[in-house]
Amino acid sequence: MGKPTGFTEFNRQGPPRESTEERVKHYREIYLPWADEQSRTQGARCMNCAIPFCHNGCPLGNLIPDWNDLVYRGRWREALAALHSTNNFPEFTGRICPAPCEAACTLAINTDPVTIEYIEKAIADRAWEEGWITPNPPAQRTGKRVAVVGSGPAGMAAAAQINHAGHLVTVYERAEVIGGLLRLGIPDFKLEKHVVQRRVDQMAEEGVTFVTNAHVGVNILATDLQKEFDAIVLTGGSTVARDLPVPGRELDGVHLAMDYLTMQNRANAGAEYSEDEFITAKGKRVVILGGGDTGADCLGTAHRQGAASVHQFELLPQPPDDRAPNNPWPQWPLIMRSSAAHEEGGIRDYSIQTKAFSGNNGKVERLHAVRLEWGPPDASGRPSMTEIAGSEFEIETELVLFALGFLYPERDTMLTQLGVELDGRGNVATNRDRMTNVPGVFAAGDMHRGQSLVVWALAEGRQAAHGVDKYLMGATELPAPLAV
Repeated sequence: MGKPTGFTEFNRQGPPRESTEERVKHYREIYLPWADEQSRTQGARCMNCAIPFCHNGCPLGNLIPDWNDLVYRGRWREALAALHSTNNFPEFTGRICPAPCEAACTLAINTDPVTIEYIEKAIADRAWEEGWITPNPPAQRTGKRVAVVGSGPAGMAAAAQINHAGHLVTVYERAEVIGGLLRLGIPDFKLEKHVVQRRVDQMAEEGVTFVTNAHVGVNILATDLQKEFDAIVLTGGSTVARDLPVPGRELDGVHLAMDYLTMQNRANAGAEYSEDEFITAKGKRVVILGGGDTGADCLGTAHRQGAASVHQFELLPQPPDDRAPNNPWPQWPLIMRSSAAHEEGGIRDYSIQTKAFSGNNGKVERLHAVRLEWGPPDASGRPSMTEIAGSEFEIETELVLFALGFLYPERDTMLTQLGVELDGRGNVATNRDRMTNVPGVFAAGDMHRGQSLVVWALAEGRQAAHGVDKYLMGATELPAPLAV
């Protein structure tokens, strides 16, 4: 701890953001430069709390007090080494992680936590600017070959770690670009794609092979990979979206969120669409169903496309502004949150159940809904909901987006071909080393854990790499995150 009284002297202060009026005119990231001195001041707020609960809050086990202190002292390159020791891609988590570490920060008991995520981003961005991050291929190869199926954060982390152990890694991605949801799902205003591509380029120079347009289980048989490789890591994500089978679901203008978001990301990268096929909010009254991160991504995208209005409806009640008595620190606080997209506009409403859609000529024109009253938990422990009599209403809309989350991975392609077992939630079952019931076949990330955070995906990928190396070599020096 560089400054024992720092947390009493300095308030939390993140990097400045571009004004809402300006940032909705483009898809670039919204943060403005953060001066080194500001980063160092924020690092000084990290207190000598004896037991750093932020370690436990972070699934990767990031050495947060170490690099906060190093930043405060101006020892940026050492801070990068500490950061890279647990996190392959801190520039990703520094941008899009909801920062469970900050929720567990000791300061968060009664004041604002340390700006851990922003400091993490500052370290990584400075490292790239200074040229400190360069290809570092393994000194020797083992001759073992590993296939990683899926190039999202779990797949990239697994591939990077397995390659560092000296094994030859080939990553298969069904889309036309590498990065999974980092590349196609998350909007550019949260994560510009050159940030992902430079890591892909680095990994390629380190010896990782990337194959795109390779849908394993469809145009490449998973059983053929078993014959060709010594181990396989499945990191294809949780891709079956939760739908809403109500009357009118088939109307034009009702779409899954990921179809909408990926189309805009592809357009930003230069893809061309006809006017009929491109899903746009321009000039339309938009309704987003779902109040999570994906819903906020849709909200920010709709603003930039020029929506006439945006409503965001959530089935659950509005969270409280402060922690409830049964939600104490250092648990993740179940409180009301607003993202940068909410600063830009839109109307949020809660305890609303969609009943139907209606329209003319095959196009959606109205959403029909009812308000809910939430009561105490039922016998199963789930909160009970009751429709409020007379609260039915409808809202005019030309675009409805389902941001309702994801259920489980696709089952009828590579999972069926490999014969891996699923758990009770429909995800791939594994042991602690992330190996499935099929020897040599591993699974990690959302495909194993279910829909989760990018930081959990990275931790899962690193855990699977640990398991793969141990399986292939009988022992491993690759670290395993403590949380997984």
